Amino acid sequence: MPRTTYPRDRFDDVPASRDRVGAHRAENPHMRGWIVFLWAAIATIVLIAVGIFGTLVVSGRIVLFPTPTASAAPTPTITPVVDTSYTVLVINATGVDGQATAVKDALVQAKWSADSVLASDAGSTFPTTTVYYPLPEDAPAAAGVAKLIGGAKIAQSDKYQPAGDPEAQQLAIVLGTDRVAPSPTATK
Repeated sequence: MPRTTYPRDRFDDVPASRDRVGAHRAENPHMRGWIVFLWAAIATIVLIAVGIFGTLVVSGRIVLFPTPTASAAPTPTITPVVDTSYTVLVINATGVDGQATAVKDALVQAKWSADSVLASDAGSTFPTTTVYYPLPEDAPAAAGVAKLIGGAKIAQSDKYQPAGDPEAQQLAIVLGTDRVAPSPTATK
């Protein structure tokens, strides 16, 4: 290989002191390591947070733009009305004989005709005494019957309506086990 020699210049002379000479000086290498580590740590934390948030959004646990839900309308207050034009079916689902007859007698005393109040026994027990009414406009009459018998829940259902006459005005009282006091021997 050919060997080339260059003429000597001022940069070939090494000064006797070991101090740095010249305009091109490097930064302190110890400071740069901490800054790089700090930025790497911040980037790692940000990427982990974005990943967790993205996973929660994709899985549906966080909804970015939820649709507003309509607030529940207040339930209207039903004013009880005693309307003796209704036929009343009393079903004893307490498991104790004679309960339907006692309620029938109370309704007859409240001006219902004996022919428009029917008493029957159920094949099984039911937990809560409930007065069922077929149409929304029958709710006040159902509330009136519930109040007359000493309080009961009311619910809309056409389950107890006569099969041949869907427009019949009939209320159904299902007497539940909450109407019967426990016997003293059962509590001992």
